[in-house]
Amino acid sequence: MNLLAFSAGVDSTALFFMLLEKNIFFDIAIVNYHKRKESNDEVEYAKALAKKYNKKIYIKDCYLDNSNFEAKARECRYIFFEELAKKYGYTDLYLAHQLNDKFEWFLMQFSKGAGLKELISMPKTEKKGNWTIHRPLIDISKEEILEYLHKNNIKYFIDKSNFDTKYKRNYFRKEFSNRFINEFKNGIKRSFEYLEEDKNLLLDENWQNKKDLYFFDKQTPKIDIKKVDLILKKLGYVLSKPQRDEIIKNNFSLVIGGKIAIDSNEEKIFIAPYQTPKMDKKFKEKMRKNKIPPKIRGYICLNTPDFIIS
Repeated sequence: MNLLAFSAGVDSTALFFMLLEKNIFFDIAIVNYHKRKESNDEVEYAKALAKKYNKKIYIKDCYLDNSNFEAKARECRYIFFEELAKKYGYTDLYLAHQLNDKFEWFLMQFSKGAGLKELISMPKTEKKGNWTIHRPLIDISKEEILEYLHKNNIKYFIDKSNFDTKYKRNYFRKEFSNRFINEFKNGIKRSFEYLEEDKNLLLDENWQNKKDLYFFDKQTPKIDIKKVDLILKKLGYVLSKPQRDEIIKNNFSLVIGGKIAIDSNEEKIFIAPYQTPKMDKKFKEKMRKNKIPPKIRGYICLNTPDFIIS
């Protein structure tokens, strides 16, 4: 079941009608932050579209103060979407991010220092929690989306807060991204395609796992620490930069927070919850012959005693 995150703005309105054209079934969800006098009109427009095209509509009223508003608004939206997924069984979420959004994010991350994973975000399709997220407009510029709306005489609203440069994203949009995309749109599209390929080659999840035991072939410390970081997030642990540095310094042999064991042999790196049961000589010898590093053996003893590296 598909849910469209709708705002009545340029992008989500265009996506609404594009999904209709492709005969993709969907319902809509809209959040009213009550920050602008137009917000109630936008909700009424959403209701009118839902009625006209026989869509279910879900409306959330969210009242927030101005401190860190964008982050809080995003959190409010996604909590709302999760509630709808659990209650009604939605599995696919359609978001109206477009090329300008992706480039703005790239510039913002680039300006403060970021790696490939942080720079290249907003893939066209991704699994996130219980959702499959779709961004059908991610290769289309804002200018092209406006052309589509005007050509088809489709009504939309403009959120004037998007022009307020006190928000960092709006500053980057006004000063850098819009003009750059207007002049170099095709090159930017191709660059993002190449960067996505490179990111997938470097950061793909090419590890194996048995329950909560993960292991993968060593490459370089920079690539290996990225994989360790991703796996630990799956296990519910977010590394700090000092912790990442410490793991590399200790040649990928460390216990993090007394909870997660990271250890390695000459060829592979292993990650598992840290456990310290008593192990008999026979089991220890088996681990030694199978080249399982010491910090991982406790978890294997209690959870996967027949484990052999494949």
